[in-house]
Amino acid sequence: MVRTPLLSAFYFGSVEHYALMARSERIVIDVGEHYERQSYRTRTSIIGPNGKQDLVVTIARRSGEKMPMRSVGLSYVEPWHLQHIQAVRSAYGQTPWFIHYMPDIEALLLKRYDKLIELDLATLHLALKWLGLTCEVEIREAFVEDLKDLTDHRGDLHPKKAVPSGVGTVPPYTQVFADRHGFVGRLSIIDLVMNAGPQARRLLER
Repeated sequence: MVRTPLLSAFYFGSVEHYALMARSERIVIDVGEHYERQSYRTRTSIIGPNGKQDLVVTIARRSGEKMPMRSVGLSYVEPWHLQHIQAVRSAYGQTPWFIHYMPDIEALLLKRYDKLIELDLATLHLALKWLGLTCEVEIREAFVEDLKDLTDHRGDLHPKKAVPSGVGTVPPYTQVFADRHGFVGRLSIIDLVMNAGPQARRLLER
């Protein structure tokens, strides 16, 4: 029996997220779960001339308050979206596919979103378009407790944890700053498409 991955929402997402989707006909995203700090929900990692860099979204919240993901608002008091655009430009301006993907990233980030989930889902659908993946995305508004036919990756697909079994790592690919930093894995889908272009999907499906 093929089990469907159950995921938290994520900002652009790691190459492992999309490797999972490349092998799945359907995924479920739980937007009723509680928001968790320092997770893929609000961050993605790229690599630039000075090494690995986390791009972190600023949310609107009261300290210590627990919130379901579907209700988390965004804050634009600090121009994080402009900082992310500049960071991506600095990291990937010399890659062969920069001019192909950068306009999409700028258009997405220059749009204002009220909720974090709106931003996260916009990045997900953009990346699926880039990769030509047709996997069905089902959004669950209430916290998912019934795991029948689901493989729960909400807690284990996390930047501070080892890649869970059943997800698998993406094989090394050419990176623009490999001469300085060597190959760096577990980065944003942005890194993969900027470096690999149309070959990105093939790398994910290996």
